[in-house]
Amino acid sequence: MTRSISIFGATGSIGASTLDLVARDPQRWRVEALTANCQAAELARLARLHNARVAVVADEGCLPELRAALAGSDIEAAGGNAALVEVAARGADLTVAAIVGCAGLAPTMAAIRTGGTVALANKEALVSAGEVMTAAVRQYGATLLPVDSEHNAIFQCLAGNDIADVRWITLTASGGPLREWSMARLEAATAAEAVAHPNWSMGAKISVDSATMFNKGLEFIEAYHLFPVGHERLRIVVHPQSVIHSMVEYRDGSTLAQLGPADMRVPIASALAWPLRMDTPCAPLDLPAIGQLTFLAPDEMRFPATRLAREAVIAGGAAPAVLNAANEVAVAAFLAGQIRFTQIAQIVAQVLENCCPPPPACLDDVLAVDSLARRQASAMLEPA
Repeated sequence: MTRSISIFGATGSIGASTLDLVARDPQRWRVEALTANCQAAELARLARLHNARVAVVADEGCLPELRAALAGSDIEAAGGNAALVEVAARGADLTVAAIVGCAGLAPTMAAIRTGGTVALANKEALVSAGEVMTAAVRQYGATLLPVDSEHNAIFQCLAGNDIADVRWITLTASGGPLREWSMARLEAATAAEAVAHPNWSMGAKISVDSATMFNKGLEFIEAYHLFPVGHERLRIVVHPQSVIHSMVEYRDGSTLAQLGPADMRVPIASALAWPLRMDTPCAPLDLPAIGQLTFLAPDEMRFPATRLAREAVIAGGAAPAVLNAANEVAVAAFLAGQIRFTQIAQIVAQVLENCCPPPPACLDDVLAVDSLARRQASAMLEPA
């Protein structure tokens, strides 16, 4: 049976992997909407290639270029944040939410309100608006499928089991490219060094988050909302090989782990086919070639991000949204050469200490918290 699909963030790595899988089974999928920030030419190419019904650029200034690139086709072109939300509200059998950062929050919420199935690859949306988003999922009867490799692994390990029987949920972390660096070396780390992930091919922002361990901190907060076992039953283990993507330990002592190659098409395929399975072109695991799997405790002295995230969960209210916003500002400043690598966590910690807005009760409240935290983080930026 043909299913409709909309991909928000189609020109990013998640979007590319999703479209690769969709293209391998074109009879199964009808592409409704594809979106990008401002990559008009690439978005138009993808929209033509996959016969999308609508293409949207978030940056309305890029709309003339998009319209020109789609001239002569029947593909609708739109631009601006309001257009993203409007297209998301049209609904699809499956909406892939892969816009990076808090910019993906409004369209993701609009897709949830349709009561459809949302494959969530935007962790920042759930981090910033966890209570608001999960309440909307319940209210509108939507289905939220995690696409992050770690959360998808947990989702698979929980299948058929009662969450009340869970003793521990363990998120695995590669540790990133700077895992073994001393504090002195971390002080001087460059953007090129921070984005050079040893296992995964990702965008610049998420790659820096992996290097700082904020990616795992954000995933800790996301797991807290997706899998209601309480923060005290969530833990993080550094696993440099990135073969085990996460684990669930049950009260009888059994631990289930999901293993797979470091290829995002595996968790994406899990979401696309759910509750069934589908073929992927991913190479099978060769465990003898891998040789060994190692595990280490996180070093929260050199990489305090996971501690800050755990403290934000415990504090609750607006704290997770503040952490996310401050981190986005600090990472952008690091990539622009304004601050040192180690200042990312320092700025986030200071904003968390100084920014204490009331708990958000709706999407507008979340966006207000996000804006306030961004202003405070921006005011703290100093030349490296």
